[in-house]
Amino acid sequence: MLFSGSYVAMVTPFQESGAVDFDAYGRLVDFHLEQGSDGLVPCGCTGEAATLSHDEQKACIRFVVERVAGRIPVIAGTGSNNTQEALTLTRYARELNCDAALLITPYYNKPTAAGQILHYTTIAEAVDIPIMLYNVPGRTGVKMEPETVAALSRVPGIQSIKEACGSVDQVSNILDQCSIIVMSGDDSLTLPMMSVGATGVVSVAGNVAPRAVAELCRHANEGAYEEARTIHYRLHALFKALFWETNPMPVKAALAEMGLIKNILRLPLVPMSEKYQDKLRAVLKELDLV
Repeated sequence: MLFSGSYVAMVTPFQESGAVDFDAYGRLVDFHLEQGSDGLVPCGCTGEAATLSHDEQKACIRFVVERVAGRIPVIAGTGSNNTQEALTLTRYARELNCDAALLITPYYNKPTAAGQILHYTTIAEAVDIPIMLYNVPGRTGVKMEPETVAALSRVPGIQSIKEACGSVDQVSNILDQCSIIVMSGDDSLTLPMMSVGATGVVSVAGNVAPRAVAELCRHANEGAYEEARTIHYRLHALFKALFWETNPMPVKAALAEMGLIKNILRLPLVPMSEKYQDKLRAVLKELDLV
């Protein structure tokens, strides 16, 4: 089912030259397929989309779609604070037959609710693809209010929202006003959000512990909350560790420890501070990930 379970917010691996490391990207896709992730989300915030050129972003989305080959859904990150750029990228995702497109609330220019509605409506009316809204005010500088989400839920094609404002009340208020599908955008709030009606998570932690995050979501969706809670508490230290510094700095450090990628980011992001390295390694060892 689309928009249900654990969808991994994939990192974008880089070579020392700074180019996208497609060999490592392939290993990551295969890892998630083997570990039971429910879907993949390339080129979102965790994928450093803001530092990818449009050609690179298109190449990354195409690569993941072709590597997955229809085995699980792929939701392409196509958002921008420029509506026309977002529209162009979303059209490309449709051409590739992506299962959906993830569009972040326009950042920096801080549109009002009226602007947010027109931004998303313009894209939804122009491109025949399921759209997932993405509310992450900590990155964008603007919050999408529940009333705005409810209005957008009535636009054909807008089916889901990744809710990353850090509030279970936000999810409750959204679902009290409309029937849009909500997925958590905060790993540590996945279980609380699912308890009030969310269907899963677009997960950072799923990069390093894909099977466990998928199992947490499966148990919660089946109403097996005791089993889901057990996994939640087992992963809680990892959820917190992956945000000791700006995402995706810690998750890339973790994946490098696991031997899956090189710990390379694009400026202005830099590798995670050395002071956290031993602590992160200990968290990974506790989960038998290294």
